[in-house]
This record gives sequence, C-alpha cells and structure tokens, in this order.
Amino acid sequence: MGCGCLGCGGGTLLVLALLGALAWFFVIQPARAFLDSWRGPAQTQTQTGNGANIPSPNLPGNGGTTSPAPTGTVDRPVTPADVQRFVRVRREVRNAFGGSLTGLERVWADIQNGQSPNLLTVLNVLREAGGSIGRARQAQTVALAGQGLSPERYAVIRSTVNRALGVPNIDFTRAAEALQQGRLPDLNTAVQTATPEERALVEPFRAELTQTAALGLLGL
Repeated sequence: MGCGCLGCGGGTLLVLALLGALAWFFVIQPARAFLDSWRGPAQTQTQTGNGANIPSPNLPGNGGTTSPAPTGTVDRPVTPADVQRFVRVRREVRNAFGGSLTGLERVWADIQNGQSPNLLTVLNVLREAGGSIGRARQAQTVALAGQGLSPERYAVIRSTVNRALGVPNIDFTRAAEALQQGRLPDLNTAVQTATPEERALVEPFRAELTQTAALGLLGL
C-alpha cells in the first residue's frame, strides 16, 4: 500500500497543520481579539470574601480617569448604598454595550433553563461581545470613579449581586483566557447560594438587575 506523494508521515503532518490553522482562526484568534479589547490597559485579579478570584477593571478611562484606590476592608459586608452604586455603574455598562449584549442574554436565558453553554456558544459570545467589551470597560471605569468605588470593592458587591440573582460562577473572560492558552475552559454553571440578607439587599433593584444580569457572565 502506498502513502501518496507526501508519504504517511507527510499526510499526518498536513492534517495536523490544517487542524492547527482551524484552531487558530476559529478558536484562538477570537479569544485573543476579545481579550485585547477587554484589557485595554491591564487587567487585575481581585479576590472576594468567598475566596473566588474575579477579574476586576483597572482601566484609565477617557481623559485619564482612574478608579479610586480601595479604602478600608474591601470585603466588608455589602450595604444598601453599595448596591445602589452598583446599579448606577451597571446602567452605564449596559448602555455602552448596546445591542451587542443580545447573544449573551440568550446564553443567560439558557442557563436559567438548565442548559450549560458549550464551546461553540462561548466562541459566539466572544465574537459578538468583542467589539463592545472595550467600550463597556471604559464606561465602567468612569462610572466607578463617579460613584467612588474601587474595582476591588466593586468585585465584592458584584459577587453578592450575582449570588442573589442566581448568576453562576462561569466567566466568559476566563474562558477566553483558557482558549487563548490552548486549554478547554471551565464551563461550570454551579450557582452559589445567597444568604437571606443578600437577597434582601438586592430585592429593591431585582427587576433592573435581572435585565443586566448577563453582564455578570463577563465579570462586569
């Protein structure tokens, strides 16, 4: 039996090269483009009181705006005033996203219905949100400065809000990082149980926050 003009080994190498090219164009490149837009300048990691590392914004906004430095104990209990400030920031982020949040909202609806996202879903979200994530991050930074919130404190409040709304731990930004590094992302949709106090804090704003809950899947 012959192996063709390339030989058996050459055919295998050609297949591997094609697979590598497909992975680059359809998996790694969309993830990289999303992360480049997300980072703007640098991304930092914030650890919340429950021990979860959550990406937090560290962007200078337009005109040199910077987020306030953390003061006091970052993971101190969340107050009603904190939630009110969070709501105001979320409004600005949602406005910056515009219609490009549609796909992410569909994913959020699927998760609520018990469906876990797959790799194709992740890639579609990264492509759709990639053009808007940078604007959303800039809007978030400006809003944080306006509300006197540090990125670290905002991450703690967001973690509380996510639990109260039933938003799972899945983070599409981390998924993009994994794909860029050639690893399969963690698509676990487990939801941490909120305390009665956390649910009570969010209740006055539940209707509005539910409309923007999908942003929690991007760590925003």
